[in-house]
Amino acid sequence: MDVVPHSPRDGIYPATEDYVHAIEVRGPGRTLYVAGTMGLDPAGVPGADLAQQLELIWSNLRRILASAEMTVDNIVRITSYLRSAEYAEANAAARIQALGGRAVPTTAIVVQTLSEDWLVELEVIAVD
Repeated sequence: MDVVPHSPRDGIYPATEDYVHAIEVRGPGRTLYVAGTMGLDPAGVPGADLAQQLELIWSNLRRILASAEMTVDNIVRITSYLRSAEYAEANAAARIQALGGRAVPTTAIVVQTLSEDWLVELEVIAVD
């Protein structure tokens, strides 16, 4: 499988270091669609603050991906649902760290989550 980023430079706003406009996946063997994943511990209790929830989210995502014999290196798309726009910077930093600086198409949406304790939820697509 080949993953080819596409970020045209002419006639469109520029992509940033941690963002690409699109990723083309050539010859994928499998595609994994991961439901919105929250910063909950194994007992279903949300992390006490944003940093802890982001840590739990990425830990949970790693476990989900591993169950499909994938890693964060297989992620090709992320949608973030943030309870507050103020969480965008921390969310981006956690994503950059988790992906080792690899840029993928991403969208962040500010929403009212189902529970006030849920600060961030991530939905990903992974391929191999």
